[in-house]
Amino acid sequence: MLHPQIAQNPPSFSFPGGKLSLITYEYPLNERIRTLLRLEDLFERSRHFIALSDPQDHHMALLSLFEIMEVAGRADLKSDLLQELERQKQVLLSFKNNPDISEDALNGVLRDIEQAAGALFSITGKIGQYLRENDWLMSIKQRTGIPGGACEFDLPSYHYWLHRPAEERTGHLAAWTAPLYPLRDGSAIILRILRESGKPQPVKAPQGTFQQMLGGKTAQMLRVRLDPSVPVVPEISANKYVLNIRFISQNGEHQPEPRQRTADWDVAFELTFCNL
Repeated sequence: MLHPQIAQNPPSFSFPGGKLSLITYEYPLNERIRTLLRLEDLFERSRHFIALSDPQDHHMALLSLFEIMEVAGRADLKSDLLQELERQKQVLLSFKNNPDISEDALNGVLRDIEQAAGALFSITGKIGQYLRENDWLMSIKQRTGIPGGACEFDLPSYHYWLHRPAEERTGHLAAWTAPLYPLRDGSAIILRILRESGKPQPVKAPQGTFQQMLGGKTAQMLRVRLDPSVPVVPEISANKYVLNIRFISQNGEHQPEPRQRTADWDVAFELTFCNL
């Protein structure tokens, strides 16, 4: 399948109900994609809070950094990213001189991959080791693992830091986070290619239940998109043989019902199988 961003005439998709502002639920089918999705969420949260100026926002930015450390600490993450980037590079190179492919777009994606791979390769030692060697940060990390453990009487030096000028705190947070950006950028490229690998299909779940035999069809992630006006959330389970989706009804107060109840109506949704 041609990469949607480099095809000359990418397909246009129609959505259930004709609405564009759908809620997207992504379900990873292996641990590697689960890790990349978690990193994406954490880096986005970190970016959001670093850009703000209130001390509480910067506290949340630091907590996000600690979570990134934990998720990124997987021993084989760097090598997995480098291998996948190289594999995608070779796939894209095979599109060279294809009349259906935009050469400029193709070269742009290849440049992104090469830059991300180069930055990842330059990371030496254990990911985030420079943070682990910062005793001050690690003392905060240890205390923030305790409910209410970051009060000023527990961490007076941290309390002092939170009262430094916002631009000073922003500079510190950026310096602590920036060395991890190669992980963010490499993950972003792989997830972008993964998301664009599948063709969305409008389907329906009779009485809130959908089942599809996979028949050897492989996927690394499922995307379910729903009209936000439909009061359900998907409960997804899948293996190499079958996909099951049960849509759980939500009450009018946007809280789960005391006992999970499958929707008793036909639920229209959009389903995409994504595979690298």
